[in-house]
Amino acid sequence: MNKTPSPFPYIREFAKEGIFSEYTLRLMLKQGKLPHIMCGNRCRINRALFMKQIDEESQKAVISNEE
Repeated sequence: MNKTPSPFPYIREFAKEGIFSEYTLRLMLKQGKLPHIMCGNRCRINRALFMKQIDEESQKAVISNEE
């Protein structure tokens, strides 16, 4: 049975999806590059904003490689 992914998963949950490792996500959090909200001392990733951010960065990379 497939579960609908949470729109605000914890870092560990998001890392299990295989897109980014837990280490990479925590590094991005410390660098201020990860859209998130804090619930106490736990971080929840804003999935929609993060995927949009990754998409925009990859488009910029493609454009710069074409030039």
